[in-house]
Amino acid sequence: MDKSSSQRLPPLKRNWWLKHRFFKLYMLREATVLPLVYFTLCLLAGMVALLQGAESWQGWIAFMGSPIVLLLNLLALAASLFHAATFFVLFPRVMPLRIAGHSLPDQAIVAGQWAGVVMVALLFFWLLGRSGA
Repeated sequence: MDKSSSQRLPPLKRNWWLKHRFFKLYMLREATVLPLVYFTLCLLAGMVALLQGAESWQGWIAFMGSPIVLLLNLLALAASLFHAATFFVLFPRVMPLRIAGHSLPDQAIVAGQWAGVVMVALLFFWLLGRSGA
């Protein structure tokens, strides 16, 4: 066994990632899952409340209308948009798209993804508007 392979590096401190901007952003991106889990659990609780009847449903509606819950939902929305933005930027590097032997520019792929988000949002608002009429 040669000498270089037997030498060990000193263990890393727990906060080693705080010294590099790249790793801070990576950890922030990974942490966006927490508000999204919260939001998913809120929706699941709403479905359970709906199944339990009108009184339970009204209690859930009142809970969702409280200022702290609205603030947490805005945080979840911001986390979701941040996660989407960072994913969309990474997507062309992970899976470059080729059409007729030519690579699509990264900006075109990212713009297409955001166009998809806008289309889904417009469809959602259109459906929501029709249900209220």
